[in-house]
Amino acid sequence: MKRLFLIALLIVAVLGLPVLAETKTLNFLEVMTSPERTVMIKDMIAEYESGHPGIKINLISPPYEQADQKATLMLNSNQPLDIIEVRDNTIKQFVNNKKLANLGKFYRSWKESKTLTPVAMMAAKTVNNTLYIVPQCIFVKALFIRTDVLEKNGVTTVPATIADLIKTCEKITDPSKNQYGFAWRGKSSEMKFADFFASAGIDDIKKDALLYSETKNYFTDSRYIQGMKAYIELFQKGAPKDGINWGFNEQINGFVSGTTPFLIQDPDAIPLIDKMLDPNKYIVVPVPVGPTGIAYLDYGFTGLGIPSYSKTQSQAWDFIQWMSSAEKNGYFCEHYGALPVQSTAFTTNKYFQGKHYAAFLKEMTTTSKYIFRPFPQSSAKWPGWGSIHEADMQSILLGQTKLETVLTKWKEYWSK
Repeated sequence: MKRLFLIALLIVAVLGLPVLAETKTLNFLEVMTSPERTVMIKDMIAEYESGHPGIKINLISPPYEQADQKATLMLNSNQPLDIIEVRDNTIKQFVNNKKLANLGKFYRSWKESKTLTPVAMMAAKTVNNTLYIVPQCIFVKALFIRTDVLEKNGVTTVPATIADLIKTCEKITDPSKNQYGFAWRGKSSEMKFADFFASAGIDDIKKDALLYSETKNYFTDSRYIQGMKAYIELFQKGAPKDGINWGFNEQINGFVSGTTPFLIQDPDAIPLIDKMLDPNKYIVVPVPVGPTGIAYLDYGFTGLGIPSYSKTQSQAWDFIQWMSSAEKNGYFCEHYGALPVQSTAFTTNKYFQGKHYAAFLKEMTTTSKYIFRPFPQSSAKWPGWGSIHEADMQSILLGQTKLETVLTKWKEYWSK
């Protein structure tokens, strides 16, 4: 029997047939977990495995609330991991700890790296201008408009500037009819909305890497003060007073009901709105610009990276570039509600050819007008900033504190 087995092996070797090919298992940790998203990723993994019989991908999906902590623990203890989902607020930490591989050598031979959107490339080079990730999802804000509500209120033009937006919101606001203009954001990351309005008139920010930081900020600059005053006027004359307590869900509800026909939001709002509202009742346009003709936008992202200690980096990269193709990334983002990272996805994927997505593409490719400047998320001051900003803004809007007092406080916070 043993002789027959040896003969069979010899025949296989001579004929060049595969002999008990080894299967490599890659461990993949996702962090933006949800039941629906995890199922979709598993389906995509199964598709990839069917075309790569020598590869098995083990997906690790911790609960969302614990996922970032799990990623940090696994990386810091060098636990078996070959592909990791990296967020905009974790990439700096992972790089500082030397836990992410430089993907530059892989990018150089990847044809579709040439068609990544400018914002996707910025995200890829977030830390030290080095390619540590391949972005998978991009989140950028645009202006959503209920054109049907505006028409009922005698408005037929789309505001191109922040001044136009504020003027229009004030014009249609009538509290007696529960009609307002702007879907205010008072809770959870509300500083992103305040800073959009306040920073729009400061041309200098174009030269900076971040919107503000510990080395440079504009909180007491006269132009920032004017921007904040305009934003406060918008609240006082063009937004519902209970908007001071509005988060994402309240913004969406206000927009869908028509109470607030102007909404600044990310693309993941589109599938949610479309479930509750006829898509023909609203449009999406680029955000309005400030007095110098530009707008500063931040961007959020998730991406895939390879742990620096992985022994299967080539195999991990093959899966990552497959996931990052225009076809697969477009499919993934279509069902997840994010913007694809490939510019070609906007011409090859019918979903992103829809009228509600053209504004996002224009913003991401017209970078002289829509200038992307991220927040200082890697700063030690950032974790406490959100609660400070939110409390201070509420105090200003309720008339309990003077604007100048708060702005001086913010400058000191970021300057110490």
